[in-house]
Amino acid sequence: MLPPSPTAPRTRLRTRALGFAALAVAMLMSVPTAQTAFGEEAKAVPGGGDLGPNVHVFDPSTPDIQGKVDEIFKKQESAQFGLDRHALMFKPGTYDNINAQIGFYTQIAGLGLNPNDTTFNGDVTVDAGWFNGNATQNFWRSAENLTLNPVSGTNRWAVSQAAPFRRMHVKGGLNLAPDGYGWASGGYIADSKIDGEVGPYSQQQWYTRDSSVGGWVNGVWNMTFSGVEGAPANSFPEPPYTTLETTPISREKPFLHLDGDDYKVFVPEKRENARGVSWADGTPAGESIPLDRFYVVKEGADAATINAAVEQGLHLLFTPGVYHIDETININRADTVALGLGLATIIPDNGVTAIKVGDVDGVKLAGLLVDAGPVNSETLIEVGPENASADHSANPTSL
Repeated sequence: MLPPSPTAPRTRLRTRALGFAALAVAMLMSVPTAQTAFGEEAKAVPGGGDLGPNVHVFDPSTPDIQGKVDEIFKKQESAQFGLDRHALMFKPGTYDNINAQIGFYTQIAGLGLNPNDTTFNGDVTVDAGWFNGNATQNFWRSAENLTLNPVSGTNRWAVSQAAPFRRMHVKGGLNLAPDGYGWASGGYIADSKIDGEVGPYSQQQWYTRDSSVGGWVNGVWNMTFSGVEGAPANSFPEPPYTTLETTPISREKPFLHLDGDDYKVFVPEKRENARGVSWADGTPAGESIPLDRFYVVKEGADAATINAAVEQGLHLLFTPGVYHIDETININRADTVALGLGLATIIPDNGVTAIKVGDVDGVKLAGLLVDAGPVNSETLIEVGPENASADHSANPTSL
């Protein structure tokens, strides 16, 4: 028997090294990759994940809900130019003895597919005590997808611009003026059912779309309705009601909801000649998109990563925060959803356009606040390039 060859151990070592190399290559090949601008492969942007520290999720068993809501309101009540952003999200169920006061840069919403899935035996309130009873600066907040049984029979939502009241069911009346009937300057109701009367009182102007109201008390300068059951007859200028029987084309805002334990984003279908709420018969028409098909954007993310996510085929879900960008967010893929929670804010720092939407079908931008940066931007949002000519009427972009 011949002695072992002195080269045999080296051969085995080389074979073992090649085996490790093959394993490493296989592992690298199993990681999703994306092409960079230089043709190199980079790790793909992941979809899904948690919603970050500024999305506060409650269920009926959560202890001291009122205390947490009050804590956030105390910070946000007068924070007109503050940097904090918050989303208060309530899982389906019934919540007793709640008065959720909503301050600046705060979104409150139910996580059901239908507003009646999440019920407050209580109120969602905006008033103007912070500004001596003047509501003309009550901007930048929202309420969505909840049913309210107001304690007094009437809920107060005394806001001005950029403070929508969407997909809400108020089992009572709705007061749009602050306590003491101080000034208030305009607002927006959509896809909502108010069983009782809506009282604008001191509100200067208001737009209500695709909703149902039990009556409308008065108007000051201009009250506009389209597709609203129970709206007053068209009579401008005296009284100042402008009323359309239907809304020719509309699409409701996408919204986050729970399907069991899984987060999804529901994207409503386009409606034509709409009148009344979209959810009257239960589940509205549309599509639920799982969260793992979204890049969940968190503070600190840059525009390059956001653009890579879109190019990769992901939608965008911006968690509450302020996003400073140094290049344009480009959305050139049809049917992309870009949804903000908690009035997520995008600020271009160097004069670029914050968001550009290409000449494509069905992009949905919603829930985002785009704010001017320190260097003037000629535009903040552009939809379609100059001289675009494609017909997108069957599936338009919506903001």
